[in-house]
Amino acid sequence: MSVVVVGAGPTGLLLAGDLAAAGVPVTVLEKREEGVSNLSRAFGVHARTLELLDARGLADELVPTGQVIGELRLFGSIPFDITRLPSRFPFLLVTPQYEVEKLLLKRAHDLGVVFRHGTEVTGLRQDGDGVTVATGSGEFRASYVVGADGVRSAVRDAVGLPFPGRVLIRSVVLADVKLVEEPSLTVRVHGGRDAFGFIAPFGDGYWRIGGWDRRHRDLPDDTPVEFEELRSITERAFGTDYGMHAPRWLGRFHSDERQAPSYRAGRVLLAGDAAHQHSPAGGQGMNTGLQDAANLSWKLAAAVHGWGPAALLDSYQDERHPVGRAVLRSSGLNLRLAMARNPAEVALRFVRTQVVKRVPAVSRAAIGEITGVGYSYPAPRGAHRLVGRRTPDHALASGRLHEVLRTGKFVLVVPQDVEVDVPPEQVVTASWPDARREAVLVRPDGYTAWAADSPEVSEIESAARDWTGNRY
Repeated sequence: MSVVVVGAGPTGLLLAGDLAAAGVPVTVLEKREEGVSNLSRAFGVHARTLELLDARGLADELVPTGQVIGELRLFGSIPFDITRLPSRFPFLLVTPQYEVEKLLLKRAHDLGVVFRHGTEVTGLRQDGDGVTVATGSGEFRASYVVGADGVRSAVRDAVGLPFPGRVLIRSVVLADVKLVEEPSLTVRVHGGRDAFGFIAPFGDGYWRIGGWDRRHRDLPDDTPVEFEELRSITERAFGTDYGMHAPRWLGRFHSDERQAPSYRAGRVLLAGDAAHQHSPAGGQGMNTGLQDAANLSWKLAAAVHGWGPAALLDSYQDERHPVGRAVLRSSGLNLRLAMARNPAEVALRFVRTQVVKRVPAVSRAAIGEITGVGYSYPAPRGAHRLVGRRTPDHALASGRLHEVLRTGKFVLVVPQDVEVDVPPEQVVTASWPDARREAVLVRPDGYTAWAADSPEVSEIESAARDWTGNRY
């Protein structure tokens, strides 16, 4: 039994690598020819995504490719200090999307993923045993298909899943430039009456600068960007153009707010931009897609290998759709406030600024949303307080949690004097480095599946069997 992943962007690459690591044969179909780079709109890797990459042995290789940023600054006056995040990565990493893709592509190749470049999906047929994918160069058969093929997803269209929403903003210009007057190393979003802009450092002498001009908001995406246009927008948004020069590329795009009502249609699933599209404010698009992939990959592997109950694959929709909706809502609000022009919007921005600056709980919640570390999944009634929450990178008697998660299995952490009998093909057992009596079963995506404060051995073993399908 195999899986076809459509799309070789970050979401598809992480998903394909995870499936291959779990022993699932994977073919990736990509309409771009081999060696043709994806448009590098994404530039920020948030803490939660870095944790997921760490659990795959990639984060320490990625961090040196960019600039570490400890503060985000919105509207010129709201500082989000992310240096206090409870994470090994208390920062935003500003690095081009292609650096993320490079690492994920190598991992996928090393794990045996098969790539078919220059292959465009033209249709899908499902039956009780699998999916047939039609392309211009032939057909591919798989047990499941995942559409990770972006906002214009051919997979989503082929299965008839709607993508409701609206255009949020048109004619956003982007460029990587050098600056004569370099600002402090923060990521800034700011707006004036007729323009807004954002700026972020890559750490290699170039800065990602983008912006929107209210006076030219209806230009199509293929309209060439003149350097003077970008300079003018930046000056009106920030009060200076920072002496920008030497652009290495310029581009124009539009941003929609859209989300598929369902991420699944039978044996076909959606992930990343094929499932949701957000405002660029907060830089959460690529990050949300990678987190989709991490959630889906182990569940899909369980379905292919036959031990995952139907409800497990269904939980992908239950867990990730609300997160996509929350990101859409929060990033859209941030963009609207950055573009605030009428008195009511300006007043709302002022109130939001004061609340975030003066109420620590609100600030922490906002930082948790932006960085991804604050999202939790639904837990059954009466479950332990940790169930459904992101599991911190605990120190263990040997190593740390993210290092053990690199096996791609569940990790069961128990007291040092406890011995348990759990299925070794699906569960790795580890011990606390101290006298802690808690037992925690961590899912392959780093969220707590089950926990108890001082459980009996039989209770621990039962929980592990339940979650790994050994009771079915």
